[in-house]
Formats: sequence, structure tokens, C-alpha cells
Amino acid sequence: MTEQAKVPAIRFAGFTDPWEQRKLGELALTYSGGTPSAGNSAYYGGEIPFIRSAEIDCDSTELSLTVAGLNNSSAKLVDKGMVLYAMYGATSGEVAISKIKGAINQAILAMDASDMAANRFIAYWLRRQKKSITETFLQGGQGNLSGAIIKELGIPQPSLDEQRQIGSFFSNLDDLITLHQRKYDKLVIFKKSMLEKMFPKDGESVPEIRFAGFTDPWEQRKLGEIVSIGAGAPPSAFSAGNFLYVKVDDLNESSHFQFDSAQRVDANTAVKPIRKGSIIFAKRGAAILGNKVRVLGKTAYIDTNMMALEPRGVDADFLWLFINQTGLYRIADTSTIPQINNKHIEPYPVDIPNMAEQQAIGTFFSRLDDLITLHQRKLELLQNIKKSLLDKMFV
Repeated sequence: MTEQAKVPAIRFAGFTDPWEQRKLGELALTYSGGTPSAGNSAYYGGEIPFIRSAEIDCDSTELSLTVAGLNNSSAKLVDKGMVLYAMYGATSGEVAISKIKGAINQAILAMDASDMAANRFIAYWLRRQKKSITETFLQGGQGNLSGAIIKELGIPQPSLDEQRQIGSFFSNLDDLITLHQRKYDKLVIFKKSMLEKMFPKDGESVPEIRFAGFTDPWEQRKLGEIVSIGAGAPPSAFSAGNFLYVKVDDLNESSHFQFDSAQRVDANTAVKPIRKGSIIFAKRGAAILGNKVRVLGKTAYIDTNMMALEPRGVDADFLWLFINQTGLYRIADTSTIPQINNKHIEPYPVDIPNMAEQQAIGTFFSRLDDLITLHQRKLELLQNIKKSLLDKMFV
């Protein structure tokens, strides 16, 4: 490796020295643990968290050991802040800084460089090298790593001060990512809870939670009475035409389909295009089990494997929410190939309030979806920034 290769693309100001290549085993104390006899109940259920490879990044464990279990096995204690590296099975190559003091089993290699900054640096370097390590030492992603392999890895290392800067930077970035992940998760849970509370339960005519000013009971209608049912059709020609053509595979995760991947087609004089605001979904095959019901964002043609519901006197966003909440696909005929047709749609019961309440509910969840999407995009952006900087701030 040349001197130029030992300098990362991005560095904090004031650091100019080349990084030195060292073996990982020279930088840190390393050891693995063991598992007490599973048949001895006196070894389990104590006060010592027993960390297994799938739990290296957790602040609690499924199992715990007694002092007898620790003393009568090869299990080893680790302190909070040490590097934990998973060597066996599906988690091979995963790395984390221990969040708890506990005991480890034989599938984990513990590393301690006696400095938190150095431990963080080692962990982030191993995380960046995961693909390279597993592709080099695991056949087809299968098999086990070993402490001997990991200790012999050559790790380019800067001064301890630079390690502290890098470790602190990525630790703060991880905290920010975790914060946005928690916000996103809470919003998803909140939406699920509100969907359950803002629509009437079976046999009831009013929901548990309503906006102020709405007191009238909801009315049950048949879906066929409040929508016009549209069918898909093949396009006349795929070209740079005036209409968009939506296939089942195009349906993205957004509630309002925005044509990220749809093709343009010429008008099909034999059928009418589906109007903007209609609800579209797959009507046959395995795709219907994915429950991808979407509100059409623009007037378009849809393919023959899809259906469309054009609302009549009912708010499209409200109807989309109701269909997703109650599970339209549960009515599918699954005797051979799963499918939905007009005979399923027309009698499907729908509970609806007056238009003002429909619009209030639709607007509320539309804004909530926008907020969820915003946090999801922020989370993805931060994860991409981290990935890019891991590549540029390490050798």
C-alpha cells in the first residue's frame, strides 16, 4: 500500500500524517466466550445478561446467567463500551459497541483497546469492511469467522486524537439516525392506532375518536353504490403518447401513486382512461396479497391485471383509508388463483360519515402520511450520508 493510499479522502482539520497499518490483534485485547450447559437450570436465570450474537447491539438480553453458570463455563464477561463482533451464523460480520455489562458466548469476539475512542474507531472500521471480510473468509456467505482471522486483519490507524474525532463524529451521527428512526417508528405506530380508533368497530356506528363538531352516526353503504368500477386494458401502443400507463409492478409505497416508473402510451379509443383520484389495485394473482391499494395521482390507463374504483359522492382519501383499514383483499376468491371482481366489490360494506367528516379524516391521515414520509426520507438521507462518509473518512 502506498503512502497516498494511507490517507483518507476526507479528514478533520489539523491532521496530515499518514495512517499506520497494524494488525487488529495488536491494537486490542481480544477474547470470545462460551455457553453453560443448557441442561443445568442452576446456570440460568441469574443477574448476568447473557449476550448472544443477535443481541450485540441490544440493551437487554433474552437469557441471563447465574454466577455458577459463568464460573462453570467458558462464558466471559464484557464491559459496556467494548467492541462485540459476531463470528457465527446469519449475523457473521455484524459489529457493535456493547450497551451493557454481561457475558458473551463462543459466537462473539470481544475487543477492547482500553480507550472508548479507539473502540469506536475499530467498530466503525469493521462495519465498513463487513462485505470485504465476509466475501473473503466465508464461502458464499456461509460458515463461520474466527478470532484468529479477525486478529490478523490489517487495520490502517491514525493517531488517537484523530480516532477520537472520527469516533465521536460517527457516534453523534448514529445518535441522530436513531432519533429519526424512533420518530419514524412512533409515527407509524401512532397512525396504526388512530386508524383503529377513527373508524367504527364491527357492529358499531361511530368511531372511538372523532373530530370536534361531528356527532351523527355513520351510515353503512355498499361499495358498489358509491363507486364506478373501471377495468384495465392493454395500451394501443407504447410510445411517447399523451397518457400514462400503470402496471401492477409500478405501484410504489406512496398512498398517492405518482408515476415514478410508468410508461407513456397513445390513447386507446376502445376504453376510457381512469380518472385522477380513482383508487387502483391489483385484481388477480399473488400481487393482490400485497395489498397495494393506491389513489391515482393523474389520469391514466391501467393494465388488465388491475381494477379502479372512481368515488361518487365520497372522498377519495377517506375511501382509500377505509379500504386499507378493513382489508378489501380479504374478500378475494382464493379457490384457485386469488382474484377480485365486480361480484366481490359491489356488496362490500362501507361505513361512511358525512362529507365534511370524511374530508377531515382524509386530510388528517394525508398530512400524517406526509410527516411519516418526511422522516423516512430524512432517515434514508442520513443513512446514505453515513455510508458515503465511512467510505471517505477511512482508508
